[in-house]
Amino acid sequence: MSRAGRLVAGAAVLGVFALLLSSCTGGAVTTSSFAVTPTTVRGVTLSTEQTPVGRVLATPSGFTLYDFAPDTPTTSKCTTTLCVKLWPPLITTSTPTVGRGLTPTLVGTIRRAGGQLQVTYGGHPLYTYLGDRRPGMITGQALLNVGGYWYVIARTGKQVTTQFRVTRSALRTPKASTQR
Repeated sequence: MSRAGRLVAGAAVLGVFALLLSSCTGGAVTTSSFAVTPTTVRGVTLSTEQTPVGRVLATPSGFTLYDFAPDTPTTSKCTTTLCVKLWPPLITTSTPTVGRGLTPTLVGTIRRAGGQLQVTYGGHPLYTYLGDRRPGMITGQALLNVGGYWYVIARTGKQVTTQFRVTRSALRTPKASTQR
């Protein structure tokens, strides 16, 4: 490849990197409504799934739910197109409820910038993860991605910060569990 060709290729790579970096750090690439389809459930009833660190929140169909550490109890910080695509917010069109083993007073909603209602539990806005391809998978736990850490939520409403992965039906045992 000629020197000019390498310079053009290098500039293209830097441009893509700059776009991803601005998305990851909360730069100018934001959305006020969804550019991708979030996880929308009418009349959602939160459930749990068994993991190496105990029971954690899941959707009614068994997909793991995550918390984004930079969020507050009233505001989602996952607003960029990249973030919403990788970590679809759990959106509902009615009042969410909880299944067996969960505390009804911990479930709620927040209103996102586009007007959608995002489900919360224990003050944590909830998300699924694009990397979890089937129910019961947990591949986003304690992952530093798009500007912050992502954690599963225990049925008590606390973040579980222990690193672990569940990619098959066999569960792996973690070294230690820390809840905040």
